[in-house]
Amino acid sequence: MTFVDEGGLSGWAVELMETLGGPGAGVAIAAENLFPPIPSEVILPLAGFAASRGELSLASALIWTTIGSLVGALALYGLGAAFGRDRLRAVVDRLPLVKLADVDRAEAWFARHGAKAVFFGRMIPIFRSLISIPAGVERMPLSRFLLYTTAGSAIWNTVFVLAGYQLGEQWWRVEEYAGWFQYAVIATVALAVVWFAVRRLRRGTLVR
Repeated sequence: MTFVDEGGLSGWAVELMETLGGPGAGVAIAAENLFPPIPSEVILPLAGFAASRGELSLASALIWTTIGSLVGALALYGLGAAFGRDRLRAVVDRLPLVKLADVDRAEAWFARHGAKAVFFGRMIPIFRSLISIPAGVERMPLSRFLLYTTAGSAIWNTVFVLAGYQLGEQWWRVEEYAGWFQYAVIATVALAVVWFAVRRLRRGTLVR
């Protein structure tokens, strides 16, 4: 795959796949889960393109990228479990504008909707990695976490791997369109944070 810039992330992913085959794609995706700046929107279509060239099978690309997603998610789940609720509450108690009551509401929400949050979160940029941390903090049963993480990851990975497989040398177009989705998510999160801060500041002013 000499058309890829060897100095970039795509070049690194290609080298892994050329050296290790399907497991290399899995390693790249596991790293993407742990370091979100590494974009799955590049690695997954590349794995699909490699499959279209016969450098690995399509089944291998799908299976190993899903295994990689699961390994990365489990590492973040473990990080959240190690951090724990007590440390989280201690940190929140020192933050401006955020109250322990907010944590209580978040925990109650996660208790009701945690399974859906993990499943759908695996298909949303940025959140697809981060959702594993609150699952660990809240000690979601590991069997449920594995089930919904695997299901959500398999859907996300399949869409992007198949897109790269079908597009062939035009695989990079997948990242172009996926980027708009990521920008929309970032904008939505930014607006939500601003809305929360303004609302909390106004409430504090009224209380005074």
